[in-house]
Amino acid sequence: MTRTQPAPRRGGSVTWACTSGFSPVFIFPFTPGDYYGVANLHEFQTLMYRPLYWYGSGGQPTVDYERSLAEPPVWDADGRTATITLKPYKWSNGETVNADGVMLWMHLLEAEKERFGGYTPGFFPDNLVSYGKVAEDKVSFTFDDAYSHNWVLMNQFSTITPLPKAWDRTADDVPADATHDPAQASAVYAYLRARNDDREGWDTSPVWSVVNGPWKLDRYTIDGVSGECVLVPNESYSGADKPYLDEFRLIPTGSDGDQYERLLKGPDAPDGVQIGFLPFDEITEPAEDPLTGGPNPLGEHYDLLPQLTYKIHYFPINFNNPTVKGRIFKELYFRQALQSCLDSNGAIRDVYKGYGYPTTGPVPSLPDSPLLSPARRHDPHPFDVDRARALLEANGWDTSTTPALCVREGTGPGEAGEGIPAGTPLRFSMRYAQGHETLTEVMRKFAADAARAGIEIELTEVEASVLVLEDTTCTPGPDSPCLWEFSDWNGGWGYGPGFYPTGEALYSTGSSVNFGSYSDPVADALIARTVKSDDPADLHAYQDYIAEQVPVIWMPNFPFRLLEVAKGLRGVAPVNPFGLISPEDWYYAEQEL
Repeated sequence: MTRTQPAPRRGGSVTWACTSGFSPVFIFPFTPGDYYGVANLHEFQTLMYRPLYWYGSGGQPTVDYERSLAEPPVWDADGRTATITLKPYKWSNGETVNADGVMLWMHLLEAEKERFGGYTPGFFPDNLVSYGKVAEDKVSFTFDDAYSHNWVLMNQFSTITPLPKAWDRTADDVPADATHDPAQASAVYAYLRARNDDREGWDTSPVWSVVNGPWKLDRYTIDGVSGECVLVPNESYSGADKPYLDEFRLIPTGSDGDQYERLLKGPDAPDGVQIGFLPFDEITEPAEDPLTGGPNPLGEHYDLLPQLTYKIHYFPINFNNPTVKGRIFKELYFRQALQSCLDSNGAIRDVYKGYGYPTTGPVPSLPDSPLLSPARRHDPHPFDVDRARALLEANGWDTSTTPALCVREGTGPGEAGEGIPAGTPLRFSMRYAQGHETLTEVMRKFAADAARAGIEIELTEVEASVLVLEDTTCTPGPDSPCLWEFSDWNGGWGYGPGFYPTGEALYSTGSSVNFGSYSDPVADALIARTVKSDDPADLHAYQDYIAEQVPVIWMPNFPFRLLEVAKGLRGVAPVNPFGLISPEDWYYAEQEL
């Protein structure tokens, strides 16, 4: 008898347990840096408000033009002007997704770019000479130079989310025209941001109910680690990938333990989940390959699916700290010594149970890619406490005690560096996200190993949502003391939706998501070369320099999450390499024949 694949069944609900400490709390798809993360963008906003282009296709890091709102860009002969044609999509209120929606977005971006997490000074929209509507369904962009077309597509046009005319207003009952008049954009932004900040009104708002994606918001009651966010199908969705499910439900979790307890109840329990995340400390047998995973302790009810995304893992250092600690952070020998105190291979083996892999610089080592420099296939600063101690001693520190003390001040050879007086101790504070047992284990081992080199680190657990708001880009002043030192939110940076790992967002001077405010003219120049060239050698030169500079502390990497998917739920694989999710593809199967 021939077995056939079971047909998708329409209906049903999927409950998704959000990552511990991170749930959707920002709905306006013009997200500032302190909210610019996966929970808000990739697992919430894009389900309702589609970006101009959809990134990730069949598990590969490419553009999915079938799901995109626009056709591929068409470039003029000089390579500086791109024309984009929009497809005939509709908003749920009957408006057409057209050039006007792109213009409204661009006018908001120009007026309020400092408030947008995807903005990097000197890049989009600063690198545009002009842009404009050329037809109802066409927009053109002329750049100030001939940039890499792949880079523009993946890292520049990826920031655009067309907006509906219904949002072009300055009050609930006061229409505006920022679509055509850029001078009105700031007032429109202020209105939309105020509507965003009224979370209790999201599910009844006439603003957020206008969607062009496959989902719309039905209920939102999240308050800390309780409540829920429920999305239901947008019956007016223009795309072919219409949802099978009746609803998609997101619920917050307070810790990895809370996450695991929900999974233990099984997907059919009254408060069970159909997709959750297996904490690393609950892995019973190690994996030989992080791409495929190992034995599943919850295999009776769930299938294990490693969510391997194109990302790097690190924690930032606050270069703008106004105390002597900020001056220490600016010394390369100290950063390299600190990096040498982090036992990545030990954490991969003992904490992440074989699911980990090293972060060797600013370009992910997995999935493998020709964009990765050959030199980055090896750790530039492997775990070596003796090397760390030697670096400190060679630069003016007495490491016979912990914390080590500065014994040679000054800027000459063998001296500690500018603005670091004699007697200064190597004593620092590290804040890290609470609720993650694996992170706690890595942090405690890191602090103990650093102490052996003479670096004292005081650890403090902080709620993740608080951490990312407080320990971020800052300039010292009356309203911002900018005193944080090391901060680890148990993450790093996922190159999505932009694919090209060129660094302008993370390490370019002044970028809003350059969380530690690292600034180096050599790095800026190398980054500038990568965005104009498709020559891999330029990308390799940039990443090799950054890896040695240690602008952040490289942490062991691992799959973004170990997805536990309820048996019988189909369509979740293959995983999107940029962290986007598509619950419109998920379905329960009819009985197999």
